[in-house]
Amino acid sequence: MAYQSFEDLEVWQRGCRLSVSIFHSFAECKNFTLKDQIGRSSLSIPCNIAEGSERGSTKDFAHFLNFSKGSCGELRTQLYIARKLKLLGKTNFDHFVAETKEISKMLEGLRRSILAKSRAKQKRDRRRKLKA
Repeated sequence: MAYQSFEDLEVWQRGCRLSVSIFHSFAECKNFTLKDQIGRSSLSIPCNIAEGSERGSTKDFAHFLNFSKGSCGELRTQLYIARKLKLLGKTNFDHFVAETKEISKMLEGLRRSILAKSRAKQKRDRRRKLKA
């Protein structure tokens, strides 16, 4: 997928929507430690996509996509705990868990795609150098 900026990436857009939904869902939560951590991990998902994209290298971008993917797992774990503590209803829980799983798959697909394109470009560049 060709894109001009991280704002064009569907995975970044979905990460932002998820984070906003998480903040709304936990706005009244009295467990400030869990509320803060859930907010931080949800925010980390789109922020790491943006940071990696802005760094300018494929290797850095792939690395930050891994951070973002890790934040999906961290958030999902916190959601399970919030559900057990009855801080989150079943409907929101099911939606958030499904969304973190889908975003994680999208991140892995994007990471693999950009690394494959980078390897293909390196091969083309090597062939051009040999021909010159």
